[in-house]
Amino acid sequence: MAIATILRAIFGYVFLILMVRIVGRRPGKQITPFEFVLIFYLGGLTLTGMVGQEVSFSNAACQILTIACTHYGIAIARQKSPRLARVLDGTPLTLLEGKQWRANTMSRMRIADDDVMAMARDQGVRTLDKIDTAVLERNGEISIIPAESEED
Repeated sequence: MAIATILRAIFGYVFLILMVRIVGRRPGKQITPFEFVLIFYLGGLTLTGMVGQEVSFSNAACQILTIACTHYGIAIARQKSPRLARVLDGTPLTLLEGKQWRANTMSRMRIADDDVMAMARDQGVRTLDKIDTAVLERNGEISIIPAESEED
């Protein structure tokens, strides 16, 4: 029994790595909500295949392969349709522009001005007057565009 559990765990791990490599990859900071869901869903399917009622390699492999193929098909559709990409991945949102906070956007996204300023400091921008624009990217990161220096 213990050997079978270990073998299922190894199989699930190796199979998931193979599927993620086939489906495609991006750097960690560029993961979209669409891809985030895929990762958790595949993990859940693998776990179900290892400990669920129907404990079989073929069942787990079939479920994971089905989701991987579905993801691949949706990824191709996203490439061909900018509208679908916007629905699945979202669009960048401006949080600060011209030293004016976009209060509605920040409230809707549950982001405080302190969060933006923390990201600015991480990027070497210390004060609000040194920021031209702050953008909430599709991947959840906040991009800071520094203001043009007046010393030029």
